[in-house]
Amino acid sequence: MFLGSVARAAWLGGLVDTGSIDVLGLMQPQQKNQVAMMANNRGFRVDRDEIDQAEELDLIPLNWIDEEDGDVRVHVLVASNALYARMFANARTVAFYEREIRVPSAEDVALLLSMSEDRDDVRALAASEAFDRSAFNEKLVSIGLRELLL
Repeated sequence: MFLGSVARAAWLGGLVDTGSIDVLGLMQPQQKNQVAMMANNRGFRVDRDEIDQAEELDLIPLNWIDEEDGDVRVHVLVASNALYARMFANARTVAFYEREIRVPSAEDVALLLSMSEDRDDVRALAASEAFDRSAFNEKLVSIGLRELLL
């Protein structure tokens, strides 16, 4: 499932022309090494030192090698807890640049944007028809973030 700038653009529009591509993979922590190995075999540059440094974050940093447009940084977050599992359960399939991709629900994207203190995009998402304000607020209360209620 795509997170970050791709999920934001899928819900709010806009381009994804800078920054990293953030992907959430629902897997067990022991599968993390398999992701790096498969990525390496499929054209990604994998730096073992970077992976070791990010191990406690459950993050797999990769680079897609593109000789024409330059490398693209890809972060794979290993989702092994209940919050991320619920994001997968509530994910939506959306059309994005003539492809169908999976992204978190509007409420989950708003939650992630709230964590990065992007209040303008949270308000824009909350104004959309697809946004369930009560579900968003319930989620905030359940994870102890009452101060971010809309």
